[in-house]
Amino acid sequence: MMRGLAAAILLASMAGLSGCASTVADLPGVGVPTDAPARPKEASGYLPVHDLPPDRSEEAMKPADQAKLQAELKAARDRQETAAAQNSTGK
Repeated sequence: MMRGLAAAILLASMAGLSGCASTVADLPGVGVPTDAPARPKEASGYLPVHDLPPDRSEEAMKPADQAKLQAELKAARDRQETAAAQNSTGK
C-alpha cells in the first residue's frame, strides 16, 4: 500500500515539474544567453532549409595550405599504422 502511494506521489510530482520546464525556459534572463536571437512570435511548422549563410569573403584554405595539411595527416596516419603494427606483433 505504501509503495503504491509513494509511486503515485512520485509520478504526480514528476508530471507537475515537467509542466514548469517550458514556462521557466521562456522567462527572460533565465537560462537564455544574452546574445541569443529572439524567438519568433509565431512558430512555423517547417525548418528554414533555404536560409543559407552568407558567402565567405575569403577562401577557406589556400591550395598550398590544404596540400600541406593533407601531407601531415597522411604522415600521422602512417605513423599510427606503423605503431599499431608494432604493438600487435610485439604481444
